[in-house]
Amino acid sequence: MNRYTVILISLIVFVFACKQKEVEVPAQGNSLLWRVSGNGLEKPSYLYGTVHIICSEDAALSENFKKIIRKADEVYFEVDLDNMAEMMSVLDKMKMKGGTTLETLLGQDDFEKVKQYVEDNSSILPFSEMKKYLPILVSTILVEKIMDCDERTGIEEEVMEVAKKNKKQVHGLESSSYQFSLMDSIPYAEQAKELVAFVDSAANEEWLKAEMDKFYDAYLEQDMEKVEKMTMEMDPTLTKYADMLLYNRNRNWVVKLKELMPEKSIVVAVGAGHLPGKNGLIDLLKKEGYDVTPLENNFPKRKK
Repeated sequence: MNRYTVILISLIVFVFACKQKEVEVPAQGNSLLWRVSGNGLEKPSYLYGTVHIICSEDAALSENFKKIIRKADEVYFEVDLDNMAEMMSVLDKMKMKGGTTLETLLGQDDFEKVKQYVEDNSSILPFSEMKKYLPILVSTILVEKIMDCDERTGIEEEVMEVAKKNKKQVHGLESSSYQFSLMDSIPYAEQAKELVAFVDSAANEEWLKAEMDKFYDAYLEQDMEKVEKMTMEMDPTLTKYADMLLYNRNRNWVVKLKELMPEKSIVVAVGAGHLPGKNGLIDLLKKEGYDVTPLENNFPKRKK
């Protein structure tokens, strides 16, 4: 399976030899890295906010985070990125049901516009195949082409590399099938409409790149409030279906984490949009009685 398929599946859609003190940042400070402790836990666990696609030069993990991965017992992603059998099993779920295609969802003018844009900007799959895929996934593929860099990766891939190098078991908080069932439940017509809107906005490529730069700046500055705000602003579908795509999943994950954390120290690396806000993992875990503390997470500044 190529890395583009891995990125798609993960969309919707991580033994330090000598002891070292974890460096905290002020409670109001910005960080992608948070420690979960207290409430009877013998060992702390950790949250880390990721992005699924980022320029490779911006994907470095901080030394503090890599040390935490080495000390942790296990690493959890949204889905088990190490289970190739499961990931291969959902390839058909990437496609719309009932023989639906973009051609049946869009008027002729919009269909031809999307077709031309995809053919000009994507080499992953021929349009004859891509038109069968969930439009939300087609948008994801096209976003990658807008990014102003030669090589791209996902933060999950970087975390996975450290985890595997240190022989950590990797798991998923939910199944790939469940993730795709959520995306499939969004009306196809709405997904197609948003795909057309993306293609229209891409006509102003410089503006779109500038907006994406603002998001990645917020992420690399570890400004969780701004990440949450911009995530919603940039994705109307996510805003409309936030309960289904974000908040209900967060609540389900907290139930699972309450079972896992008393037994072991785990690193939970999930999309950064799942962490902040009153329905985010940070506040939900605090409401359950845990201490959730931001930690130092210094990594190289983004190259301009």
